[in-house]
Amino acid sequence: MQQRPLTRLDQVQLDAVVRRHEMFRNARIGGARATLSFFDLNGLDLAGRDLAHADFVGASLRGANLAGARLDCASMFATDLRLANLENASLIKADLRGACLRGSILIGANLFEADLRDGSLAEKDRDGSLRVIRVEGQPTEASGADLSGANLTNARLSGAMAIHTDFTDALMRGCKLVRATMRGANFTGSNLEGADLSGADLRGACLRGAVLTGATMVMTELADADMEDALTDDPVGRVVAELGRPLDELLHDHIRWVGSSGAEGTALDLSGFDLRHAPSLAHTCLTMLRAVGATLYGLDLTNVQLQAAILEKGDLRLAKLVGGDLRGVNLRLAKLNNADLRKANLRPLYFDERRSMQSDLSGARLRYADLRGACLREVNFAGADLSFANLAGCDLTKTDLTNARMFGAKLERRALSDGAILDGVAGLKL
Repeated sequence: MQQRPLTRLDQVQLDAVVRRHEMFRNARIGGARATLSFFDLNGLDLAGRDLAHADFVGASLRGANLAGARLDCASMFATDLRLANLENASLIKADLRGACLRGSILIGANLFEADLRDGSLAEKDRDGSLRVIRVEGQPTEASGADLSGANLTNARLSGAMAIHTDFTDALMRGCKLVRATMRGANFTGSNLEGADLSGADLRGACLRGAVLTGATMVMTELADADMEDALTDDPVGRVVAELGRPLDELLHDHIRWVGSSGAEGTALDLSGFDLRHAPSLAHTCLTMLRAVGATLYGLDLTNVQLQAAILEKGDLRLAKLVGGDLRGVNLRLAKLNNADLRKANLRPLYFDERRSMQSDLSGARLRYADLRGACLREVNFAGADLSFANLAGCDLTKTDLTNARMFGAKLERRALSDGAILDGVAGLKL
């Protein structure tokens, strides 16, 4: 094995290379693709820069600032990214084979279809034989990175070593983790739907509340792993077949009951039912539905009517509630991580001038939920977890956010100074 020395660039030299690359990306005269293979870029600043399709093969970016950088389709084979800040960076389809991410920060990074498999650099000798190159100062393993909230959909991590790595709330649908070594890793709340974990070593890993539906787990090592509240293909509670009658008929009776103020039909109670395999409920009238502890994971509830519905402790992770009428809904302690609530209406439900029903989401989990443009007037979010939720364009008039977790939540600058939008908000610390 031969050690390969690196060429040092300073910040001024790097900025010149990046400017030419950005000109290249915009098809401007004088532009040139950034070729930074085997360069020492440790500690330098590339935050927010466009480096898509750049060549970083064998380079060292230890401790570099790449927050918000665009690195789509970048060649980062065997790149040293130890302790680098890649928060919210875009690494779509990036080649990260053999890269070292030990201790790096990838919170909210987009690694859609990125390749993070194991790999080694090699070059031909004069006699035509291959020899492995060890880049100066580079380690041979990658562990302890923070990938919480990262998008790893369809990413390839087969054979990767990610011991004690944080994948909390990461989106890992369709991820390839064959024979990956992930002992002690934290997958709390992560979505591993359809992932291939064949032969993976997950001993001592935390999979609390993780989604494992459709996951392949042949010969997966799970000794001492924490699987509490993990969602698998096994039914959660009762299944739709146990309703006794087709759901469509029961919905028809429920609509009659709502329309006649209880004089006709029958109220629908889906408490404790697993509705993952139920027909689409989009555009359906579910006013005053009772579904305590029901599992509605990933359901299409677009434009649904859920006025005064009781969905306390329900599982609505990844549910699509775009444009839904949720006035007066009870979602206390519900799971709404990654749910799509754009333009949903959660303002109070008024019965007359003196009586109204407030929407209650106290203690609910809405991590990474999309609430853009939603009406959240007077909603009770006390003790709720809104970490990394998107609240851009929301009406938060008189909303109760007492003891709510708002770490990483997105609020428009306009909203921060617009009294009409934040008027009377309780518990919001800016």
